[in-house]
Amino acid sequence: MAKLVLIRHGQSEWNLSNLFTGWVDVDLSEKGVEQAKAAGKAIKEHGLEFDYAYTSVLKRAIKTLHYALEESDQMWIPEFKTWRLNERHYGALQGKNKADAAEKYGDEQVHIWRRSYDVLPPLLSADDEGSAAKDRRYADLDPRAIPGGENLKVTLERVIPLWQDEIAPKLLDGKNVIIAAHGNSLRALSKYIENISDEDIMGLEMATGQPVVYDFDEKLNVLSKEKYDID
Repeated sequence: MAKLVLIRHGQSEWNLSNLFTGWVDVDLSEKGVEQAKAAGKAIKEHGLEFDYAYTSVLKRAIKTLHYALEESDQMWIPEFKTWRLNERHYGALQGKNKADAAEKYGDEQVHIWRRSYDVLPPLLSADDEGSAAKDRRYADLDPRAIPGGENLKVTLERVIPLWQDEIAPKLLDGKNVIIAAHGNSLRALSKYIENISDEDIMGLEMATGQPVVYDFDEKLNVLSKEKYDID
């Protein structure tokens, strides 16, 4: 039986400041570093060993992966970084305070932007100073693939090819995989793995730094799902 472990990055500096983050490359807070290390310790305590690691191209997820692998003595395993695991792009909301946005647009509208499955946030123009189109880490991407804003549906659509082409074949080969990424990219992946409905996915939360462990059968049906305590 193959195992898949999902870890949402530890608390970031913008999580702490209550700002919309998305594709902005912010660092972990001190608490986030401790959460990532605690995740690695929990993995080691449970005797989990991995064959492959995946993460996004954003440092809060990359560092979370590295801390977790260091604490579990597995820094040597092959590691792959991909934009497909980035957080959902929050468009023109990125860098804005969530409370300020609620005051400006109303609590209900901000809640819809954050939690609805298929409603897009206000979009960021490609020529905006904060556009990912100006970031060289995306230089090899078709400019049409660089979003100006995403909802969970769009995030799922970019995560699925990674699952089908990279992760699922490894699991089917009996290899264990760890993914350190972001709340919404992991919610999207969980939706696909567990066949969660569009309505029910709105209630799924991913706690920062907490390892979520899936066991699969030979057809990638979920046999069990467990969350490790890091407190």
